[in-house]
Order: sequence, then C-alpha cells, then structure tokens
Amino acid sequence: MNLIAWKAWIGGGILVIACAGIVTAATEGVFHDKPASPRSLPADNLPPFGMLDDSGQLLPTPPMPAGGLRRGPGSPAESTARGPTLEVAIEAARAAVDSCGAAGYRIGATVIDSAGEARAMLTADGSDGSHVFVAMRKALTALTFKMPSSAASQLVPKDKALLARVTPNMFVDGGAVPILVGGEVIGAIGASGAGGTVIGQQDERCAVAGLNKIKSRLK
Repeated sequence: MNLIAWKAWIGGGILVIACAGIVTAATEGVFHDKPASPRSLPADNLPPFGMLDDSGQLLPTPPMPAGGLRRGPGSPAESTARGPTLEVAIEAARAAVDSCGAAGYRIGATVIDSAGEARAMLTADGSDGSHVFVAMRKALTALTFKMPSSAASQLVPKDKALLARVTPNMFVDGGAVPILVGGEVIGAIGASGAGGTVIGQQDERCAVAGLNKIKSRLK
C-alpha cells in the first residue's frame, strides 16, 4: 500500500455513528490494515505503519486515538468465532506433528476456527517453517467444503459450482480435515511437509491423528 492509498484508507476507515445527538468516531480503525493480496491468509492484517511503502519510505505511526486503544486488560474479545479452545487446538496440532514424526516426516500443522483464523500453528524441529502456512491453506479448503481436502481436490475440478467457491488463499490438495461438533463444522486441521508418492496423503493421515486426539473434548 503506498502512502497516498494509506492516507485515503485512513480517511475512509473512520466510522462516524450519530444517534440521539451523540457522535462517536471509531478511530481505532487506523491501526488495522487489510491484506493487499487475495492470496493472503485470514487475519493477515498488518498495521499500515512501521513498514515500507511502495517508494521505500517508512510509514509513520498515526496519532493514538483519544483514550488509547481498546485492547488493554479486560477488553472485549477480538473474535467470537466458534472453534477449538487454545489448549485443544495446540494438542491437536502437536498430535499431528508427532504422528508424522513417528513415521519419519517433519511437518507443520495448523488448526483453524470456524472463521478460518489460526488457533494453533506448530512446526516440527528441522522442518521448513513455511509448512504451517500451506497447512492453513489446506485447512481452509476442508473448512469451506466441509470435507477432507483430499476429497475436495477430487471433486472441485469436475464441478464449476465448487470451483467458484475456491479462493486464492486455498491449497486444494490432501492434508486437512474438518473439525465437527454435532454436525457443525467449527474449524479444521491441516498438515503439510510429509513426502509420499501421493501428494498430501501422509499429511492427511497425520491431520486425522490430530483430530482423533481431541474428538472426545470438542464442544
């Protein structure tokens, strides 16, 4: 985002609400940015300052909103999306990593919630750190289509309606499974980095191992 666009974004990012003579400005919006690319993952929102713009200049920090940011102790939750708890998500990701490790593979595993945002991301020792992001892209596929990403990879190319639901930030291949509670999909777990003659097959086995580890504790 260049400086001109950034200034325009700030101007458009202030929401003014008038009701019964009261005017409130949600100025905290200037501290959030949206991903510049449709390939960006959910929640990949970077502050529009402290980074270089298109001309190589460092974007300045905007003035602090009156009263400061509403993200201090006791502030409301930023997300209320349903999904595995932190403890459960970490346990699932660790089980997936350990399962692949026992089979001789170093992988990355990611658990996401129902909004597609990361709850836990773990990388095995000696593994390429990029695997957790591929795993998240697979998990987005499983979440969107409510089926293992391997099944989606078989169906999507044959169905234009399904293909239309694929977004640029998905990786449509084996390696992820949805997380369901009472028939409702509340998230997904993905794995990436395992080898094999069938792409994603071993990854998905490890993702299933992670899911099986937490099934009895989901709610």
